[in-house]
Amino acid sequence: MKIALIDSGIGLLPAAAAVRRLQPSADLVLSSDPDGMPWGPRTTADVSARAVAAAEAAAAHGPDALIVACNTASVHALADVRARLEPQVPVIGTVPAIKPAAAGGGPVAIWATPATTGSDYQRDLIGRFADGVDVTEVACPGLADAVQNADEAAIDRAVADAAERTPRDVRSVVLGCTHYELVGERIRQAVAVRGDSAEPLVLHASAGAVAAQLMRRIAAAEPDGGLAGGLTVLLSGREAELPEAALTYAEGRLLAAVSPVR
Repeated sequence: MKIALIDSGIGLLPAAAAVRRLQPSADLVLSSDPDGMPWGPRTTADVSARAVAAAEAAAAHGPDALIVACNTASVHALADVRARLEPQVPVIGTVPAIKPAAAGGGPVAIWATPATTGSDYQRDLIGRFADGVDVTEVACPGLADAVQNADEAAIDRAVADAAERTPRDVRSVVLGCTHYELVGERIRQAVAVRGDSAEPLVLHASAGAVAAQLMRRIAAAEPDGGLAGGLTVLLSGREAELPEAALTYAEGRLLAAVSPVR
């Protein structure tokens, strides 16, 4: 089995690690776009073109399925990627975990990029899945870039700024950008330490649900217990090693440790 994932940068690591845990023998193709990132400030047409290019580069390696492991690309380019690859290659998008967060009751905060915060797409999800729940949208300027560059000081500043603008009584935080999942525990601590809710703060991420949806789409067998699958890394279409910044995070180290590069 071979699974491809695309993102503007290393935000695909959480979903890739989740797939690796569920299906250790699968080969992974990680296709990102460092030449064009960040995708958030780009026009819809530009995001779509770059996401399709990343998907086509991954598709050249013959995957059995592809995950659009990026919220921005899932908003603006999922239909175009599907039109290009399906039905030959099933395509799975990434949706912020607003529905399970709202099911647990509010108040809920949604941390997302400035481009996604307040978007019609996110407001539609809130309207459909969180009607009647107290939801606060929190824009996180600079956080995705800081995570991408593994800039510890910039991560701390961006997380602290967003935490300061998060209501103190929130019971759960939805991570509306896949990059944020790489620093999820730091986000949890920053929000919890200034909160006044008596209940533990719950983070809602997308990687696990996306990996599970992938397995349902391709009717994957149970892990066979064999050797770990290989790893192919594409940076704007060029074969490469995992970026050094990826190894800063547990998900990147997991992939590097158990995945022979092929």
